[in-house]
Amino acid sequence: MNERILISGASIAGLTLAHWLARHGFRPTIVERAPELRAGGNGVDVRDDAVTVVERMGLMARVRELATDVRGMKFVDAADRAVARIDTRDPGSVEIMRGDLVALLREATEDAEILFGDSIRALEQDDDEVTVTFEHAPARRFDLVIGADGMHSNVRRLAFGPEERFVAFKDHYFAFADADAALGEDRWVTMFNTPGKMTGIYRSGNHAQAKAYFMFRSQRLEVDHRDVAAHKRLVAEQFADHPWAPTRGLLDAALADPDFYFDSLGQVQMDSWSNGRIALVGDAAWCASPASGAGAELALTGAYRLAGELAAAGGDHRTAFARYDAVHRPLVDRKQQIGPNVRLMIPKTDGGRCVRDALARLPLMKALGAAERRLQARSTRPLTDYRRAA
Repeated sequence: MNERILISGASIAGLTLAHWLARHGFRPTIVERAPELRAGGNGVDVRDDAVTVVERMGLMARVRELATDVRGMKFVDAADRAVARIDTRDPGSVEIMRGDLVALLREATEDAEILFGDSIRALEQDDDEVTVTFEHAPARRFDLVIGADGMHSNVRRLAFGPEERFVAFKDHYFAFADADAALGEDRWVTMFNTPGKMTGIYRSGNHAQAKAYFMFRSQRLEVDHRDVAAHKRLVAEQFADHPWAPTRGLLDAALADPDFYFDSLGQVQMDSWSNGRIALVGDAAWCASPASGAGAELALTGAYRLAGELAAAGGDHRTAFARYDAVHRPLVDRKQQIGPNVRLMIPKTDGGRCVRDALARLPLMKALGAAERRLQARSTRPLTDYRRAA
């Protein structure tokens, strides 16, 4: 029942979903706008129940081999002197570069059909199937369609409505790109702040390439999320006079990077993640924003639950989509509470930065973070083993 399932987006959520659907006996097809897997990206955390999902996929040992080995965040002054550090290491989680995780997930879905360099133009569903019109490939009919195509989801726009109804702007923009590996301290994320702005250098202990980060507070700007040239001009203007010496080198490297990434800090907020035979997963359904640090965790567990509920319901999408929403939404609601994270990274004022630095110097910070993770783990719905439920 409902075996033929189209997934839009070869993302963390999309690839994970394809793996588990195939494991449960469904026939997934992925359509991906890019001509190949997106290899770039920043570090993402595999933590809590996401570790269990990856272990059940047989990938956790390789994830640990590719871990970034980042110790924490270091805050510096304009003279590049360290003023505070926060150790962010957590024995229950592993940070891995997004591109490395996507490559592993692709290996785990090597039998799935992927239509690269294509996207969905139109969706028309009836009582039995969904007719999908592609930009390039001939139209096809599927039993179900799942959007795993990010915060600016095309599937969500076609099946639920315009983006502005669902994406809440969180008063900031951010960018990241490759940077000179000689910049920054090895195994640390080095950050410099002026009021409402942050420049950072991400240095993984296990990767030669560094990452440049930029974030700034702003009112909503009229900028197309696909206009990379406009994004680069905007970031260059915002940080042209930033007083931290490494900023110039970081900007030069970022502006020359063909994989330069820019977007608003936004959250997707929806009352329902399904509409008939069409559903959403990952950032398309609930993007908590990069400030949450929970994107990979939510994508891995959400995709696992969606595939598992379809299997447990024998392919009955009405039952499965409702159960998927019920079991996963409590975790999403908690992870979308990102206020303290933004204030930590980008204080609004010099006074706020001084308070942040003072708090960061206290050993209490790590203990509070560990206590919060324990409380969240206890309040989260246990992860069902759908391998037995199906």
